[in-house]
Amino acid sequence: MPEISRFYGIIIKMFFKPKEHEPAHIHAIYDEYVGIFDIHTYEMTAGDLPVKAQRLVQEWLGSHGNELIVMWDSQNIHKLPPLE
Repeated sequence: MPEISRFYGIIIKMFFKPKEHEPAHIHAIYDEYVGIFDIHTYEMTAGDLPVKAQRLVQEWLGSHGNELIVMWDSQNIHKLPPLE
C-alpha cells in the first residue's frame, strides 16, 4: 500500500484494486491505530483511530480531497504535502 503523506506520526496510504475497494478511501495509521476515511465525505468509516488523529486526518483531507479523488480515479498515486 503506497504511502501518500506523513504528518504528526500519522501515515496516509491508499491502495485499490478494480471494483474491490469502493467507496474511494484512504487508510490512516497512527501507532497501532488505523482509520479508513471516505475521500468524498472525509468521514472515518471504520477503525479505531483516536479522535484527535481523526480530526487531523480530516483537516488534511480538506486540503487534498480533490487530488485524492483524481488519484483514485486514475490509479496514479503520488506523494502529497503533509498537514502544516
